[in-house]
Amino acid sequence: MEKLVIHGGNRLTGEVEISGAKNAAVAIIPATLLAQDVCRIENIPNISDVVTMMHILSSMGAVVHYINKHTIEVDTKPVNSYIVPHEMTKKLRASYYLIGALLGRFNRAKVSLPGGCNFGVRPIDLHIKGFELLGATANVENAMIVASADHLTGSSVYMDKVSVGATINVMLAAVKARGLTIIENAAKEPHIVDLANFLNAMGADVRGAGTDVIKIRGVTHLHGCTYSIIPDQIEAGTYMVAAAATKGDVLVKNVIPKHLESISAKLVECGAQVIEYDDAVRVRCDGPLKRCNLKTMPHPGFPTDMQPQMSVILSIANGTSLVSEGVWDNRFRYVDQLIRMGANVQVDGTIAVFQGVEELTGAPVRADDLRAGAAMIIAGLVARGTTEIEDIIYIDRGYEDYVEKLRDLGADIYRKDFRDDTAQPAAG
Repeated sequence: MEKLVIHGGNRLTGEVEISGAKNAAVAIIPATLLAQDVCRIENIPNISDVVTMMHILSSMGAVVHYINKHTIEVDTKPVNSYIVPHEMTKKLRASYYLIGALLGRFNRAKVSLPGGCNFGVRPIDLHIKGFELLGATANVENAMIVASADHLTGSSVYMDKVSVGATINVMLAAVKARGLTIIENAAKEPHIVDLANFLNAMGADVRGAGTDVIKIRGVTHLHGCTYSIIPDQIEAGTYMVAAAATKGDVLVKNVIPKHLESISAKLVECGAQVIEYDDAVRVRCDGPLKRCNLKTMPHPGFPTDMQPQMSVILSIANGTSLVSEGVWDNRFRYVDQLIRMGANVQVDGTIAVFQGVEELTGAPVRADDLRAGAAMIIAGLVARGTTEIEDIIYIDRGYEDYVEKLRDLGADIYRKDFRDDTAQPAAG
């Protein structure tokens, strides 16, 4: 077991390269099942969630070949199983995308309920509703989602609530269904557009991704392709916030600035300067941090996955800030860790009030989930003294080489084995 040790107070400066998008990768990898062919995926992030998903495909018979650290080839022709047991899904929320992909390929799927971060209930009712509208029966039996159909038929699917997971799952199931599927009130996140582009590269007919109406005309056959995943919006945003929080000056490279607009706007409101280039943004801050109000919303609103990181800035900004969580029920669990470091925060349900303090103080804390872990890192970077973060397995799920990247920017951070007082070299 490892933990992170951070000696705070260093200003982040320099350049950081952003990896491929985690949320796109964990949807695109299951989609390769639909091709029954060889797919080459480039710019794939080297993170534990991707490793877990590739392990699941391998266990089902797929042949996985690593070309290099960020490029893989997946041959899904040999896959002959539609069952994914619990021991393979317990670490991964995105495992439920296997339901739509397997349903699309075999007209049946049996997948254990997903694991991953624990910051609220994970209802799958919208997923099941979508599958049923396409002609499948879907139920939860013994903690397994069991879905089957004689054949899938296109239909109109209205999402009662904007749901990234349900939108992706219906897309995966619908691409080989007979006829036209129309998903209304669809999620519009960048990784949904990326998945649609990948499916189209395999021969699918998906239109409207990035709007709230997605139209999918089913095809009978998909083929392999070569595809490069988009940069990670949330990883980029995390380094942008870290730069502003430490009063630094960081060029964040390999990004799509349009995907970062809601994050950039809030950083500017808090007193940072954000300069956009074609495929990079520069964040610098040399004045006092200012308060702001924040409400998370589906894209193009402020992303829930950036709320904990941004809240670290609000905990040390001048004045009182209000944060409203509009996506997850229990996303403020990390606040207890910030309070251990001296933050002044009051939480009432899905609303938190941050009264800015002069400084945070290093303390032993933990990563309650992936993005809470990122927030603890930023808090450790700005705190006076030493911060030790446990449960970093959550952070490893979604950030590639983050210790090395932060060190290159000037942070004093390293991994430490619980059983050894000696610092260990960081491994992505």
